[in-house]
Amino acid sequence: MCTYLTRDTEVAGSGLGADGWFSVGRAVVYFDHPQDAPVDHALCVDLVERGATARSAPKRMALELDATSARRLAETILAVLDSPEALELA
Repeated sequence: MCTYLTRDTEVAGSGLGADGWFSVGRAVVYFDHPQDAPVDHALCVDLVERGATARSAPKRMALELDATSARRLAETILAVLDSPEALELA
């Protein structure tokens, strides 16, 4: 069953693609059938080139994780960002 559960948000950063680094401006996050991951449903994250339009062929990076791995990654990201060292630099 498809969930169609999708959220997108503006982000600022860089991604590494086949042609080198590019500026990332948007993240699209959804939980649905993956294109490649060997699971029925996955948390999918698409990082899209800054300034991309519907008419362009934007550079992008895609990530598909099973739910357990996605939660572990989210917890690890938050743990790093909440560390005293990171909070001091933010």
